[in-house]
Amino acid sequence: MKYNVIGYFLSEGFRNVFKNKKSTFSCLGVMCATMLIFGLFFAIGENINHAVNGLEQEQGMQVFMEHDATEEQIAKLGEELNKVEGINSVTFVTKEEAYNIMKERLGKNEDAIKGFTPDIFSVSYIVTLTDLSLNNQVYNSILELDNVREIQNKRDTIEMLSKVGQTIQIITFVIFAILIIISLFIISNTIKLTVHARRKEISIMKYVGATNGFIRTPFIIEGIIIGLISGIISILVVGGGYNYIATQLAHSETWQKLSISLLSFGDMFGQIVLVYLLLGVGIGIIGSSISMRKYLEV
Repeated sequence: MKYNVIGYFLSEGFRNVFKNKKSTFSCLGVMCATMLIFGLFFAIGENINHAVNGLEQEQGMQVFMEHDATEEQIAKLGEELNKVEGINSVTFVTKEEAYNIMKERLGKNEDAIKGFTPDIFSVSYIVTLTDLSLNNQVYNSILELDNVREIQNKRDTIEMLSKVGQTIQIITFVIFAILIIISLFIISNTIKLTVHARRKEISIMKYVGATNGFIRTPFIIEGIIIGLISGIISILVVGGGYNYIATQLAHSETWQKLSISLLSFGDMFGQIVLVYLLLGVGIGIIGSSISMRKYLEV
């Protein structure tokens, strides 16, 4: 008996989808457009976050030691730095390496340090952070360590990157919320047209004792089906479009000079499928329930 009821709900849900072709295609079109817009902003946001995270791995601070630090003191500071919470990596820079780096930075003007030896430089450690927001905390922790002469900290750059990451998250959330509201409005109004056309049938069903849940379920299934179909179409379009654009950018000389890597669609596939699934099913259920409320009032 239960299987017969489930079969009835599914058949009615699919029948509603294909019976009301105009409203279904209208709803599919708007739902797909909504999901495509979300997919676009999601892909952009994920790639910007990916770029910011990459910069996080590169940004940090350089810890210079006292000129007369012994080998034992140098090794000890390296061990202590690796224990500091919030530090991602610690790289040792010798005096010779510091000297060569300075020569590279000077370029044609490298004669400015001609006659000097690497001994004019101090050994140092380049430290990167696990999270840019921990910059001040890590900075203060390093200051307390022994034999630290100076810390060069790109604080302004770090704070700017941290704010960019937070702003992206806020914008993505706001867009997501707006699109959900739009989708709910569209699908509830579309299904409302179907319900209105079958208002006499609903009245008869209520008259013979059908419960609100029994009447509502086929329309909820209709909303879920429309949402799922919209999600599948949107995934195919977003995936194909993203892969094409990413390939074109990857072969662009301008983009190659920027040295910024893009995420593959496969990296985002799981998240997009999950979000589209939740959007399709959730909006279908909520939108259908809203549109049915008027006609199920006792």
